[in-house]
Formats: sequence, structure tokens, C-alpha cells
Amino acid sequence: MVAVLIVNYRTYEALDRCLTSLTPFLERDDDVVVVDWQTDEGVRRELEARHSIVKWIPSKENRGFACGINLAAAATTAPVLVWLNPDTVVEGPILRELEAWLGANTTVAVAGPKVLNGDGTVQASARRFPGFSTVLGGRSTWLTRRFPNNWFSRRNLLQGEGRDSAEVDWLAGSCLATRREAFERLGGLDESFFMYWEDADYCRRATALGYTCHYVPTSAVRHTGGASSAHNVVPSIRAFHRSAFRLFWKHAGAARMFAPLVWVGLRLRGEIKVMLR
Repeated sequence: MVAVLIVNYRTYEALDRCLTSLTPFLERDDDVVVVDWQTDEGVRRELEARHSIVKWIPSKENRGFACGINLAAAATTAPVLVWLNPDTVVEGPILRELEAWLGANTTVAVAGPKVLNGDGTVQASARRFPGFSTVLGGRSTWLTRRFPNNWFSRRNLLQGEGRDSAEVDWLAGSCLATRREAFERLGGLDESFFMYWEDADYCRRATALGYTCHYVPTSAVRHTGGASSAHNVVPSIRAFHRSAFRLFWKHAGAARMFAPLVWVGLRLRGEIKVMLR
């Protein structure tokens, strides 16, 4: 039994496509829970009529991704929780494959499929924990966009084109599966992350408890990306950089001595992106 947890924020067309693509791969006892922030009652009721399997949790406010996942998880008892972004299209039996992977590998807390961009290229969903090399080799850096095979990017972005599974540090929350046992031991997602980087924090806390995280590219999901943040571009850019600093501060240990430099660097990077958007 699997529960698919979706946090929606004003992306109803994408959500409709996502649910339509998901339906053929559901089994009778699976759950689908959608937390709908700043809900539009009329549109939501139309989707309710088309997707009767979904349990909806509507809200007039927006409390962020982490809070949404926690709310959705509390609405189901399924032993496997699959986080799925509303701007994804399911292209294979990812639910069954991730469920089987977790069932066969009891020390694995998180498993994620291959994630594709809209053009079919592989998205950087499997990664190394952020460090100073991520400044140059992160998924959205200039160096990665222009020279994707550079050493910094290859060090930070770990997925390949093949079908072999691999242990990785963390997986992007656009689509991943986690066992409820681990989720409850960790107390769910840290809601101090409003959006962005809560997935890296979750995986880091899981590995600290002795679990592992695995990239399982035997099936794929297509992820457009940015559908929710498009409604609030500037706040989203700033939230990304605030959460990046939150992640650094939470896990840096002795490296916290560099916190002022990291804070200034992230703040400057964020404001440059705001000006150049």
C-alpha cells in the first residue's frame, strides 16, 4: 500500500495532468492525498469530480511544502509515502517499483526514480549533500548550465543515464518514496523550511540515523518544474536562498564559523537573480 502525497499551490492544470497520468498505476488500496494551499473552491470541485480517488485537504492559506507533506502524511496510514509534485507526469510504474525497493532494502529510507525534464533529458534529482563545491557545481549554477560535465557539477550531481541503482546523499522531493517508519522517527519534514531544501535536510537526518538513500532509475517521472513558484517569482528566489542558509546553519557543525560569509554570499546571489530575472 502506497500513499501519494501532493502539495498544490495554484497549479490546477498541471495537477489535473499529474493525477490523470498517475491513475493507471494505482492499486485499489493506494491513497492519494492533495493538500491544496490557497484553494480555489470552484476549480477544486471540478477536479474532485474528475479524480474521485483523491482525498483533498483544502486551505485558504499557504503554509509551505514541508507543512503540506506533513499534513498529507497524517491523513493516511500507508507504510510507504510517495511525495509527488503537481507539475509532474508519471510515465511508468514508479509506485510499485519504489515500494518494492523499500520492501527489499530495509535500511533504505528514501528511494527516488529517474526524473526527466520536459525535453526528455535527465534532471539532476540525485545529489551529494551541499558543500562549498556546490557554489560552482549546483544544479542551477552558471557553470553547470554552460559546462555540465565539469568536475564540480559531476561531483554534486550524481545521476547518470543508465538503469543501475546507486546510493546517493539525497534526492529531490519532486518525486521520492520514503518508508513511514523513517518518516515518523524523523518527525516528518522540518517546517522551518517553507520551501526548498527540506528534502536535503530530510535525507541528511535520515542518514544520521543509519538509513541510506537510493536513486532507482528503472522508471521515470517527467517534471516541468517551477509551476508553483511562477506565481511568486521574487519571493520564491528569496525563499530558496533563505532555506539554503537554514540548511547550512543546521548541519554545518564547525563550519558555522563561516556563517557570515555564507549568509552574505547567498543573500547577494539571491538579489542578483532577482535583478536579472
